[in-house]
Amino acid sequence: MGKNWFRKSSDDKGKEAPSRQNSHGGSTDTNGSADNKRSRSGRSKKSSSSSSATPAQKSERSANGARGMGEIATGVMVGGGSARASKGGMDKSAAKSAAAAGRANGPGAISVGGGMATFRVPVPGNVRPGEEFQVFAGGRIVRVKCPRDSRPGQSLQITVPVDQNEAAGVEGGGVKLPDLPPDSDNVTKIPNQQLAPGEQPAYMVKIPEGIRGGQQFPVTINGQQLTVTCPNMARPGMSVRIVPPPPPENGATSLDRPRQAPQRVANPNKQSDKTQMFEVVVPKGVKAGQPFALLAGGVRVLVTCPKNATNGQKIRFNLPVGLVNRPDGPKSKLAEIKLSYDKDGWTRTIRATDMKFQWTRFDESGNVDERTRFDTERSAYVLKLDFLDDNDRMRQGHVSLVTPEKGVVDSKIKGANGAELVSYTDIANAQNKSYEDKIQWFQDTCAQLCVEWNEGHMRMNVRREYLLSDSMEAVMSLTRKDLRKVWRFEFIGEAGIDAGGLAREWFELVTEEVFDPDMGLWSTSATNQMCMQINPASEISCPDDHLIYFRFIGRVMGKAMFDRQLVKSHMARHLYKHILGWPVTFEDLKYVDKQYYNSLNGLKDMGSDVEYVGLEFTVLEETLGVKQEVELVSNGADMDVVEDNLPEYMEACLKYRLLGRYEAQLKELLLGFFDVIPQPLLTIFDFQELELLMCGASQH
Repeated sequence: MGKNWFRKSSDDKGKEAPSRQNSHGGSTDTNGSADNKRSRSGRSKKSSSSSSATPAQKSERSANGARGMGEIATGVMVGGGSARASKGGMDKSAAKSAAAAGRANGPGAISVGGGMATFRVPVPGNVRPGEEFQVFAGGRIVRVKCPRDSRPGQSLQITVPVDQNEAAGVEGGGVKLPDLPPDSDNVTKIPNQQLAPGEQPAYMVKIPEGIRGGQQFPVTINGQQLTVTCPNMARPGMSVRIVPPPPPENGATSLDRPRQAPQRVANPNKQSDKTQMFEVVVPKGVKAGQPFALLAGGVRVLVTCPKNATNGQKIRFNLPVGLVNRPDGPKSKLAEIKLSYDKDGWTRTIRATDMKFQWTRFDESGNVDERTRFDTERSAYVLKLDFLDDNDRMRQGHVSLVTPEKGVVDSKIKGANGAELVSYTDIANAQNKSYEDKIQWFQDTCAQLCVEWNEGHMRMNVRREYLLSDSMEAVMSLTRKDLRKVWRFEFIGEAGIDAGGLAREWFELVTEEVFDPDMGLWSTSATNQMCMQINPASEISCPDDHLIYFRFIGRVMGKAMFDRQLVKSHMARHLYKHILGWPVTFEDLKYVDKQYYNSLNGLKDMGSDVEYVGLEFTVLEETLGVKQEVELVSNGADMDVVEDNLPEYMEACLKYRLLGRYEAQLKELLLGFFDVIPQPLLTIFDFQELELLMCGASQH
């Protein structure tokens, strides 16, 4: 991934063919959509046959298949404030507007600005093809021309500009809304109804001629375009009683705005960032420049002894008031200068110098354990991700395994406007919540980070038969801001409006296919067949774009968490630790390859006889029958394993199996994941909670 990855859309190369709009507002290719109407078993067979090809071959087929895809013009506004819902031929002005709007029915991601709104409206019963009818949409009455191949009762999709005055909430002296459209001639309101507060009045609707039991017909009631189903025993001329739903703000049903658009509100849990000075005695055994830990109101704080301080001397440091005075309780012991120490081993602490999170291990006396030589029982490493640039589309970075005290994580999160959204105090308080409360806090914070609806959203158009390649092309074309917008999905050639179901299906299908071992990017764990681990030989299966797909996977996983969706497959547990920046230990090898773990563990009991095993600082990798020797350290082939250097050998094996084999792939996955989710936001979870949040209940 040495350079930015962009591909020119294949639509730019081919001619544009006319498209027609189906009755549900979906788009249909002029070449037909029979393939898209096949049974689920047929789709599974198609998907299975295509999964054996490499991502590069799939992308090529995806690009070729996109050529000739027609353009769709839905609800193109024409002069006089009217709307035209095109299904067949378009006039020149409508076609020109559609071309300027972009290829809305081809595969890819389309940015939809906040200046347009899309609505779904039914064709009234008395309207014929070619005739115009009025609908109340977008805060105004617009005229819609009925397409030639439509009929009463069908739904059309129209797009109208958002009135800027109405969008700004102008009332009184602002824009005056027109009157609602009149009720249909066959509708009569039942008089003298006694309604409870919030109850809707009932109406009598006369069944039109030609309508039989079970058929539907449209009516207009109180400005709403409704569809009524004729009872089985009813016949034309009879009246049925209906209670319409409460009228929305607009007469047409909006296809764009979600039911509950995320709103950016003040964080109710945000604590004051004011600090308070404290005084503490340097503990016995702590040297100048050495860190020591304190338990502050349930949060571990790491304090570094000043260079000019000695044992027994008093030192001062500042802590945020929010850390000391808990929002749901009295002052902590730290506020009363009654300091205690923690002896739990590896602990996430906060550095008093810069308020960043850091891992610390304590010895038997409660002091910071500063042992440097590798120990299979106590030593650990943390994956550290360093960003090399701030490119909005394709950031570059570097990953490495470092000792835990070097794997620091920021404790602040900034919003889109650059202002601080979450502070270290908020995160520290959230770490002590229950799992359910953690999820709620995480989701509320993601809602704060979500790009507001009026700033635009994304239309994700994909073809089911080329799902993975189309999805990769779409997701990889987005900026980090686009990744935090609301996504609306469309399977090209299929009827359906994304009210949540299509999004769930997309995440399920994409993650299921991308984690399929036949794809060559992932392989099953040698210890647990239900868990997936990165395939070190993914480059052989996908030589041209395997790293692109890992960046794509990371973005999809991050977006799934951001949008409260689930990832289909579970990963080996050390990968969740890497995402969190949690310490990985020698024991984690047992969950990667138990036989390998047992073999290394057996070397510790051999003593000086280990040199007769004939080991070197190398490992033998076999790919497609070809064996290759890999050096674990520099000049490892010339270094024999003996009792004196056995800890270093086991340390090198740990680093290689948990990172070195797939460093490039894991780097891309993490870069993609953190394009969506801020790294500090995950510090409230442990690796088991992260797996449960990301994938649901585990089956292993």
